[in-house]
Amino acid sequence: MAAAPDLDAVWIDLLNPEPEEVKPLGERLGINIPDRADMEEIEISSRLYHENGAVFMTAILPADTDGDEPEMAPVSFILTGNQLITVRYHDPRAFTTFPTQAQRMATKLPDADTILVGLLEAIIDRLADVLERAGRDIDAVSAMIFRRANTKDEPQDFQGVLEKIGRKGDLNSNIRDSLATLERLVSFLGSVAMDRECGPDLRKRVKTLSSDARSLSDHSGFLSQKITFMLDASLGMINIQQNATIKIFSVVAVIFLPPTLLASIYGMNFEHMPELSWFFGYPFAIGLMIAAAILPYLYFKHRNWL
Repeated sequence: MAAAPDLDAVWIDLLNPEPEEVKPLGERLGINIPDRADMEEIEISSRLYHENGAVFMTAILPADTDGDEPEMAPVSFILTGNQLITVRYHDPRAFTTFPTQAQRMATKLPDADTILVGLLEAIIDRLADVLERAGRDIDAVSAMIFRRANTKDEPQDFQGVLEKIGRKGDLNSNIRDSLATLERLVSFLGSVAMDRECGPDLRKRVKTLSSDARSLSDHSGFLSQKITFMLDASLGMINIQQNATIKIFSVVAVIFLPPTLLASIYGMNFEHMPELSWFFGYPFAIGLMIAAAILPYLYFKHRNWL
């Protein structure tokens, strides 16, 4: 079990808390600190509410955002008196970078409201960075789809392209879900700031947070449309490649159809056929049959038509 939290601190961050850690804090403040099951409730009333003078706000935040599969989990923010309590079961990067950045820049954090707004700003900034990186990756995938191969022997790997599109789509969907919960949280925080009589500067920052979350959500929607377009384009390119391959097979079949027809009619209708008395004629014919089956297969495989 982690060390007991300082109950007099302005910001108490509970990471993977055990019930015996949470109980004394909840009893002192006269509130029920939500556990993980409570935080995962999807109803708005279970994520944004007042209880015994405290304000409870929960949002879904990503962790490990350097890859395409971030860990998504809820984080609860509790404002009670002049204390901010955060409850989380994973480690979003903003919780590491915000204290370090505030200390380095000597940012004044006089109360819990200011800490909460600064923490939310760091979270929004992090999500913006993730979306920016995702946008660059999506542009790279788009260029890969529509690029021309350097040579005819260099086909495009559309299976890999589809896998990349799927990963970027999942990442964008997760970030969009997170932004949706943050939009609702910041909107709720705006009314809370009025009730707690926060200063005009802090209320302005909350309004800016709302605008930033909304603009990021719009940008995420744009990326979602672009991903859908790239998916359709990839499937179209795959159909074009398949049609070109089928066309080649059709042309080859048409080319060899007349000789095959003539051979079928006249091939065995001659009086003198020296190969009929040849000792190796039968194995030679079998070998020709096998070679006629294998050589076209190897050629088509070399051309990446199969």
